[in-house]
Amino acid sequence: MDSQAPAGMSAGVISKVLVIDDSNTIRRSAEIFLKQAGHQVVLAEDGFDALSKLSDYQPDLVFCDILMPRLDGYQTCAIIKRNPLFAGVPVIMLSSKDGLFDKARGRMVGSQDYLTKPFTKDQLLQAVQQHRRAG
Repeated sequence: MDSQAPAGMSAGVISKVLVIDDSNTIRRSAEIFLKQAGHQVVLAEDGFDALSKLSDYQPDLVFCDILMPRLDGYQTCAIIKRNPLFAGVPVIMLSSKDGLFDKARGRMVGSQDYLTKPFTKDQLLQAVQQHRRAG
């Protein structure tokens, strides 16, 4: 099949990734990194925007900023995890703070991991590899 598939990914399986962040710069960076690696990407600028796209898009993985207007990342993650359709979708929190409290609170609402911004392309793609649901 596709010999260009990164190690650990089965050929022909493309991850659908939802990136939720109120920073246009972070959204665009994540989109570029993920698309270069062959993933499908949907962007959302806040929790409400993300929740409206969730059922249409049905992502395999969600990156979610913590500090956002209207609906923060903790609330957004908790809502995603309470929905039986999406409870199994890994959510990775994004934050410019690298605090233990933030990581613990993220775990309490159901996130699988935590990535500190600004992240590198390698950090982002490694997180996708670790948490991608088997297609």
